[in-house]
Amino acid sequence: MKKMKKLLSLLVVTTMVASMLTGCGNSKEATTWKIGGIGPATGDYAQYGLGVKNAIQIAVDEINEDGGINGVQIEYRFEDDETNNEKSVNAYNTLKDWGMNILIGSVTSGCSIAVSGKTSQDHMFQLTPSASSVDAIKNDNVFQVCFTDPNQGTGAAAYIGDNNMATKVAVIYDSSDVYSSGIYEKFALEAANQPYEIVATEAFTKDSKTDFTVQLKKAQEAGADLVFLPIYYTEAALILSQAKTMGYAPTFFGCDGMDGILTGVEGFDTSLAEGVILLTPFAADATDERTQAFVKKYEERYGETPNQFAADAYDAVYIVKAAIEESGATPADGVSGICDKLVKKMPELKYDGITGEGMTWSATGEVNKNAKAMVIKNGAYSLIQN
Repeated sequence: MKKMKKLLSLLVVTTMVASMLTGCGNSKEATTWKIGGIGPATGDYAQYGLGVKNAIQIAVDEINEDGGINGVQIEYRFEDDETNNEKSVNAYNTLKDWGMNILIGSVTSGCSIAVSGKTSQDHMFQLTPSASSVDAIKNDNVFQVCFTDPNQGTGAAAYIGDNNMATKVAVIYDSSDVYSSGIYEKFALEAANQPYEIVATEAFTKDSKTDFTVQLKKAQEAGADLVFLPIYYTEAALILSQAKTMGYAPTFFGCDGMDGILTGVEGFDTSLAEGVILLTPFAADATDERTQAFVKKYEERYGETPNQFAADAYDAVYIVKAAIEESGATPADGVSGICDKLVKKMPELKYDGITGEGMTWSATGEVNKNAKAMVIKNGAYSLIQN
């Protein structure tokens, strides 16, 4: 009887060990690419997240219809983080449990920074379409499709000067936000080299972003003929509305966070955005065949013109595809093995997308591409031909 019990115990242990080994083997022998996406599908910045979510879906569908990546199909799942760091990490854990082996996200800088700690720990390849903070790419496994905040700040300051757009400039920025403050810092440094003067620098925080009359009044009294807004479209809409009430009509100039102001703010009079200028990598009215094909497909499927967040996300999927194809990575390499191959390949990659031709990446994760200047004209974004 004792021998029988011992034999049964041995069989149970052997079965458990075999089961565990089989499970480990299956986790490394995935048969599809499982791409996860994270961003705000609800809340104040849903216009960004939904653009990313929708554009990734279009790219995934196109690639799968064309046979996948090296013959391997893509599975795609997107999780809403509501622009909340903790919820973004929770979304990552949900996708990880689902079997994600590549992450495209998160959409905003704060959330992407929070998630990057987890992807670094798990050694998972992360490509953010739109998180522009340099802190979002401080880990070796993370790369960007969008411009970094320093590049946006420097580029905006130089563009204003090169095109003689103003003699006196005011800045209104969010000092509690890494995106906004990061752009402002580099803007101020470059502005010192330009033929205009910063006459007012006014900050607000996430707890005081509903009334901007004090900041606008100081800009107006200082004689600023251009107001630089390195902020998101929700706050920008309030600033434009309040400036109108005050009778203050300078040129308003923003960066990629301004994209979405025409469709993302309920009740906003979009005529107030006429003449607003922003730097962005994407022009929906560009005449090249690939951009127009993407815009047409997006409009037919979702009923609106895609913003630059959508365009960067669309490119992100194809960048991942190109990196996989050139690196020879396969789902069977597992999360860590895939990451090793893609991280090694990215600084060697050159990609032509709808947000830039000849895009390349530094080993630190930063993308190199050119910005486009857009003006809101007749209720639509229009490329400025310099």
